[in-house]
Amino acid sequence: MALDEALLETVAAGAVPVLRFYGWSPPAVSIGYFQGIEEEVDLEACVRRGIDVVRRISGGGAVFHDAEITYSLIMPLDHPLAGTSIMASYGRLCSGITAGLGLLGIDAAFAPINDIVAGGKKVSGNAQTRRQGCVLQHGTVLLDSDPELMFELLKVPQEKMKGKLIQDIKLRVTGLYALLGRNISYVEARDVLARGFRDALSLDYVSGPAGPSPSEEARAGTLVREKFGSRAWLRRR
Repeated sequence: MALDEALLETVAAGAVPVLRFYGWSPPAVSIGYFQGIEEEVDLEACVRRGIDVVRRISGGGAVFHDAEITYSLIMPLDHPLAGTSIMASYGRLCSGITAGLGLLGIDAAFAPINDIVAGGKKVSGNAQTRRQGCVLQHGTVLLDSDPELMFELLKVPQEKMKGKLIQDIKLRVTGLYALLGRNISYVEARDVLARGFRDALSLDYVSGPAGPSPSEEARAGTLVREKFGSRAWLRRR
């Protein structure tokens, strides 16, 4: 999350837009900017399981990140792809994911407000924020899901409803493993999604060093110490 903000600052200062793919190790729970951690997350369960918890700068609900590929797309507000509002741009930017899944033979579609479905089930969720004159949209594409572990880590309004919620998630959510009938690697998923974003959004990728620059890494480290890794940020709501 700190690296996302560091990259946003770089783009805000005049750098080219950024498309980033990453995974989570160890697994983690992220909560939306406006959420209260005590209401959403079972912190004792996260400690017991070795699961990190972080607050995003984007809105939306709590998400358990494990077997998935995550992307961040950052661009200036005046970029043609940014649109005039969050709602106006979701469908356009998410077309990169549907195009990438199409290259795998998966018939996927955008489902407003900010989801992507395939086979009648959700396979991707997305969130967006606009700050410092830029758009940051990030989201996940599930490789696999573990509803039992997810609801061990996330709080539910009524504990007796947990079993029903787990079954509901199994009926409504899927991943690429199930859709393809095989285990797709992170690298294969990343490469096909990169092609999907390029084709759907007419992107012209700039060749350069893989990963963030040393200054972006350093800035991310500062943001971890001063913001994302702090108790004040995590418990601000």
